[in-house]
Order: sequence, then C-alpha cells, then structure tokens
Amino acid sequence: MKNIAVIGAGTMGNGIAHTFAQFGYNVQLIDISQAALDKGLATITKNLDRMVVKEKISEEDKNTTLGNISTYTSIKEGVQYASLVVEAATENVDLKLKIFKNLDEVCPEDTILATNTSSISITQIAAVTNRPEKVIGMHFMNPVPIMKLVEIIRGYNTTDEVMNFTVDLTKKIGKIPVEVNDYPGFVANRILMPMINESIETLYNGVAGVAEIDTVMKLGMAHPMGPLQLADFIGLDVCLSILNVMYDGFKNPKYAPCPLLVNMVNAGKLGSKSGEGFYDYSESRKAEKVAKMFS
Repeated sequence: MKNIAVIGAGTMGNGIAHTFAQFGYNVQLIDISQAALDKGLATITKNLDRMVVKEKISEEDKNTTLGNISTYTSIKEGVQYASLVVEAATENVDLKLKIFKNLDEVCPEDTILATNTSSISITQIAAVTNRPEKVIGMHFMNPVPIMKLVEIIRGYNTTDEVMNFTVDLTKKIGKIPVEVNDYPGFVANRILMPMINESIETLYNGVAGVAEIDTVMKLGMAHPMGPLQLADFIGLDVCLSILNVMYDGFKNPKYAPCPLLVNMVNAGKLGSKSGEGFYDYSESRKAEKVAKMFS
C-alpha cells in the first residue's frame, strides 16, 4: 500500500493528497482540470510553507512531501497502480455515481474504493460497482492536514477486511478513525447541519442578527466559531446539498433547508469562496464584517 489516488484537487482533495504524501505515500492527484491541479498544488505548497515557518516540518520534509505527489488529468492513467482511491469530488450524487462506475472499470480488481462524501449513502455508491465489498466511506474534516477526525462508514456489503484496513490506514496518517453506520449525514453532518439550518432560520425569522447569533454560540456554547461563520467556511452550496440529501433520505421536515439558504445559494452568495455569504470577505478572509444585506 504505497500508491494512493485522490480524485479531485479542490479543498478536500488537495488536503487529503497533502496528508497522505506527508506520511510517505505516493499520491496520484487526479482532476479533469489542469488549472484545478495547479491550484491544488499551490495550496499544498502554501500550507507546507506555513508548517516550515512554524517549525513543524523542515524544508526537506516539505520537498519530500511535494515529491510524493504526481498529477493526472486522466482517471485511467492516475489509478492504474493505486491500491486505494479516495474520491473527493463535489457533493453531488449523480457525479459520484458516475465516477465510481468509471473507477470500477479502470482500477485493478483489488483496489479499494473510498469516498469522502459527507452525507451520501455508501451503499448507494457501491451499488454501481462490481466490487461493493471494497467500497467504503472516509469522511475527512476540513482543513484535512489539521483536523484529526475521519468518519469511517461501512456500506451494506463492505467487508470486515476492508473496514479494518481502512481504520488502520487512517491511524497511520495521524488521524483518529470513528466507525459509523451508513445513514444520511452519518454523525457529523446529521448533528451539525440541522444546527446550522436552525441558525439560518433564527436569522430568517428576525430573532437576532448574524453577529449576535454567532456570538451567542461562541460565548455561550464554547464553539470556536459561530454556526453562520462556519456555514460560510464550509460553503453554503455544500450545506444546502447535505441538507437536501438528509431531507430526501429521511423525509423528515426538520431537515428541510431554510428558504433563506436556498435563496442565497441561488444568488451565488456561497460564503468565503464567493466573497460573500453571511459575512463580507471582500477585504478580509476572516468573518469580521457582516454582509450588507444583513447589516
């Protein structure tokens, strides 16, 4: 187990690639966009530079980590020697099913297929392959190089061997695996997203403003950041996608996304990545200024 392919060079994908490479694995980072690959490598380099400055790693460690990463725009070429593939594409059911069907066709027969999905059924994803026993969920947390938790989700057909292997591998890259069952949202987002959605409802109903809601949760509940700031950090489009998956999966109205969230996503106000969400990020990447529509 030395070759690990990562599908998707975005925020989660480049973080996963960074982490495996830092622990000595050969990583094949794959994305259909060369621009996305270049941006992903730039992000990894920037994060490694930050670690060098903080004296957490040496310059040699940084160069070794970068040397462990190769990039591909072809899935077939990138996975040909992979023992494990970790898919970290957009949280979209149809896209993930298409990717896994393709992976099943082009990967070696013994390759384990993992998905970084934060809410979509592992069993559903596995069903489009001819190796459902080798499909598993590895839900990393953002930012991946820093956050310790990885939710390990067993599909209906995932074998004990694959489960045990994945748990052991997670420990080898300095993470803490937590085994959870395959239900919409798993544990992290089943608890987190309703809280974020209720915070948006609280704002929508005029109970309090953006900064006030976040301050209550930070000072009263000891959260490191408020739920509206966290939603901006995650991406409001991602929050909406996860809520929709849970609403579709449980058919329970408590998971129905707030109309304000839906409107903001439709308007392109996606949070920090778009420059505006509940906060205005035009001058600072920190949530210091409440967006004009809420001020």
